[in-house]
Amino acid sequence: MKRSVLPIAFLLYMFSYMDRSTISYAELTMSKDLGIGLATYATAAAVFFIVYVLLEVPSNIIMVKVGARAWLSRIAVTWGLVTLLTGFIANTTHLYVARVALGIAEAGLFPGLVLYLTYWFLSQDRSRALAGMVFAMPVGLIVGSVSAGLILDHVDWFGLASWRWLFVLQGLPPILLGLWTFFRMADRPAKAGWLSSAESSWLDSEINADYQARDGANAEGASHPELRAIKNPRVLHLAVVSFLGGVGTYGMTFFLPQIVAQLDPGYSPTNIGFIGALPYVCAALAMLFVARFSDRTGQRKAAVIGCLLTAVAGLVLTMVFRNVPVPGLIGLCLFAIGIVSYIPPFFALATEVLSRAQSAVGFAVINSVASLGGFVGPLLIGKVAKEGNTAFGLIVPAVSLAVAIVLMVCLRRGGASVHEAPQVSTVTG
Repeated sequence: MKRSVLPIAFLLYMFSYMDRSTISYAELTMSKDLGIGLATYATAAAVFFIVYVLLEVPSNIIMVKVGARAWLSRIAVTWGLVTLLTGFIANTTHLYVARVALGIAEAGLFPGLVLYLTYWFLSQDRSRALAGMVFAMPVGLIVGSVSAGLILDHVDWFGLASWRWLFVLQGLPPILLGLWTFFRMADRPAKAGWLSSAESSWLDSEINADYQARDGANAEGASHPELRAIKNPRVLHLAVVSFLGGVGTYGMTFFLPQIVAQLDPGYSPTNIGFIGALPYVCAALAMLFVARFSDRTGQRKAAVIGCLLTAVAGLVLTMVFRNVPVPGLIGLCLFAIGIVSYIPPFFALATEVLSRAQSAVGFAVINSVASLGGFVGPLLIGKVAKEGNTAFGLIVPAVSLAVAIVLMVCLRRGGASVHEAPQVSTVTG
């Protein structure tokens, strides 16, 4: 399964982050052509989430009805087309429209992928499975960072500015990936050609037993049980944490190139691309360790808190040494380690809170609220930051993540979750 299921999830998530963050590198030269300042750029980055947030829950409901293969491939093709066409915008209004269109196209990808993995992996294995997928986030940002710097410095074919080619060249791969996904992905174990009927039946029965052990045989007797996730207090608690985490995640995604440029004004786009990739390299390695720790010990909550503390420490270090390359870069690495590594244990914890019937809506609710943080965070950072001192705006994610830590400390046991299941390996902290 790891060889057959995770590669598709990995590639979809990797290219989604590459395309979502393309604007952060394009801004290094695009701003002059379009005549936009830091606050306008921050707004353009944030408007991606306006419709994206509203469509997360409907997207997951549709995916359950039409199947993961058709829906996830549709998402990839449409967001690739929108990214490619963004390379031909002429003004700020076009940029806003393109960002909203990208949010519409990509809405539902992450919660859809999380839900998809629950069809294939037992609860005690999900943190590592999620890490295998979320590992694509730093990898995508590494590849996107390095390639963006090189494109900005070396690609200006046929009279098109390099930032336009950045959108065009990074929009093509997801279109091809979406077509490949449609023919390669299996919706569920029963439809997997690489599994025998006995193997698929065994896997389905094990996953069903896993849910029944946690939910109870009659836990979902009411009509429309999937909508009960919206009223689940622990889901709402985690959703607020995800909102605060989203402020940090997208603060990094949309402003890291500008912060790296501030460390040394002499950096070229290629320098910024390679140096900006270093925090994501550190984050990718750390995330695998954290996910393994989370699954082996069952300490999901402790893992999340530790990661968020690391992110806050990194933000403080970056703000203090915003004009000193080495310590400032160390701060960015700590920030990236914390804000990326908390995701697998956090969503593994969420899978243990939700019953099977609530999963589709629950994951979408949590990710929608996190995405709302992606809307609010860049806007606030853009307002607080000063021209030439983007790092000052990092006070916004620092405060948000500090509040998230307090909320995680206050997260109580209870409800129909894995905390009450007999398997020791799935007990959370």
